[in-house]
Amino acid sequence: MMLPRLVQTILKQLIISHHRVIPITTRTPFGALYSTLSTCDEFLKKKLNKFERKPLVTSINELKREGRKKKKERQKVDEIILQPPENGLLVRKLIPVANQVYAARSELWSTVSTLVNYIAIYTCCICGEVHVGDPPHKIRTCNVRGSLSSKEHSWVKGGIEHVLPHVESFHLYDRVGRAVSHNEMLLVDRIPAIVELCVQAGVDIPEYPTRRRTYPVYCVAGRIIDFEKRFPKEISLDKDIDERGFPYNKKRLNQDTNAMEMHCDDIQAVAVRGMKAWKKMCIGATKLMEKYAVQTCGYCSEVQVGPKGHRVRNCQAYKHQMRDGQHAWQEATINDFIPPVYVYHIQDQQQQGKPLVNELKRYYGMLPAVVELFSQGGAPVEKNYAHTMRVDVVVPEMDEEKWVV
Repeated sequence: MMLPRLVQTILKQLIISHHRVIPITTRTPFGALYSTLSTCDEFLKKKLNKFERKPLVTSINELKREGRKKKKERQKVDEIILQPPENGLLVRKLIPVANQVYAARSELWSTVSTLVNYIAIYTCCICGEVHVGDPPHKIRTCNVRGSLSSKEHSWVKGGIEHVLPHVESFHLYDRVGRAVSHNEMLLVDRIPAIVELCVQAGVDIPEYPTRRRTYPVYCVAGRIIDFEKRFPKEISLDKDIDERGFPYNKKRLNQDTNAMEMHCDDIQAVAVRGMKAWKKMCIGATKLMEKYAVQTCGYCSEVQVGPKGHRVRNCQAYKHQMRDGQHAWQEATINDFIPPVYVYHIQDQQQQGKPLVNELKRYYGMLPAVVELFSQGGAPVEKNYAHTMRVDVVVPEMDEEKWVV
């Protein structure tokens, strides 16, 4: 029995939409065949709307189940056994990892500070899009309030902060202590979140003291009981921390890191070192976040390293009035902690003098901005970025566009 014509049409569209074209990357006398189904627009679509919440790492049903379990445990006057780092002690096997991440971050900032003097970085002053390389692209994707009617970007010179976004977190002297209140927001230091994670994982920085316990804390009926002295003898209250237990030394760590610039004529060697440092930092930070909790707001980019978020009421995201300006804390991911800025990838380095055009935007790949910077510096890109670079697609010439299938 023949299906109705409408059903046949729907089935045909579903088959076509799920069919995957295998691209041919060799040129023919009549042009070439290119894959036009897989584009890199999904990276641009990942930007959530202002009313959307970030996806949860743990499902809501699992969170409710854990909440009910903890509520039952608090009703019993029994000791709840805590494992490091929940009991205030360090995870010994992760101390070398924290030192490697801290060293990789310092080397990453040094290599990027060197390469930005040789490779141009542009940013749109209206929408904030970033482009690595000279000249900037001509792709019309500026579609925000105040943009031009042609949707073309208004490019200005960018810097290292556009390649490596600066994510800060409140520095905690005691990670298992109480959270930072709203009245203390100007009294507590804010340092790079990756540095705060390394400090809590075992890296000792004299400018930012932290509490290293020799005895664990105990949890009885949901209350934390600490039998250790709050302030050791070597800690001076008038110079390091205040009586509430928060450091107030206002030295900026990123200024010291920026001063560690490398002076090297071999740009390719610097790019290779930077690529290795980027990989080492991301892998190490992922390992640390498996044990040391990091919180992020579900609606804004605020991040707090520690088992719980702070109480500062400075959230201005969607429905912040209903939360009295407080953040909607949830478990953070590596993208919240080290946010990647995706830029268009230039496959042929010999064509850097020609801008990317809007008509061929479906054929261009994308890479994180720092990886693209190292790639243009001469560093090889790893295979896990092959699907975003679209190495299986040959970018056609303008006169070959009509031959694309």
